[in-house]
Amino acid sequence: MPVVEAKDLPLVPNLLSRKDYQIMSDLIEERSRVLDLGCGEGDLLAWLEQHKGVQGRGVEISPDKVRRCVELGLSVYQGDINKGLADYPDSCFDYVILSQTLQVVQKPLELLREMRRVGRRVIVAFPNFGHWSVRLSLLCKGRAPTTAHLPYDWYDSPNIRVLTILDFEVLLQTEGMWAENAYFLRQGKRVQGWPNMRADSAVYLLR
Repeated sequence: MPVVEAKDLPLVPNLLSRKDYQIMSDLIEERSRVLDLGCGEGDLLAWLEQHKGVQGRGVEISPDKVRRCVELGLSVYQGDINKGLADYPDSCFDYVILSQTLQVVQKPLELLREMRRVGRRVIVAFPNFGHWSVRLSLLCKGRAPTTAHLPYDWYDSPNIRVLTILDFEVLLQTEGMWAENAYFLRQGKRVQGWPNMRADSAVYLLR
């Protein structure tokens, strides 16, 4: 199958209908060096290359998804981010992205430290397990919660870390990391107050 250059694609017309992707695309400056960890099928990375002229790199563990990225003309290799980022020198990227992946990695703190080492800025997006629906489900049912934004049963969930917005902010304070911006979402809309209870996901820009 011939390789298609990302700049030539009529890419994912509804990509920015996802509010978290829209936020991340707005945060990233044009012609930046971007590393996307757990990049999936490369939709966000390809959009950034096409519309913002970034120099994109990606890491993805699924061979099928890597194959799709390569077909899009993206520089993505198959790798396990749980093994760290030792192949990258300090400050070699302007942005390092970890989108909806923090809760599935084995050593999230070590990965965040590595992201901070190799990137001038770090973008982290994750689901908030402190949302009121999660709390209510556990209280009323007495079972591992399943909700609209966390639909997995306990035995087949990819989520091995149960973190809340408050947990993440305490970690930032402990590690001396500074959040330049934070965005809290509920069903794709911005949440202004009580985010730890009202938001189902969060996007942070760290530097």
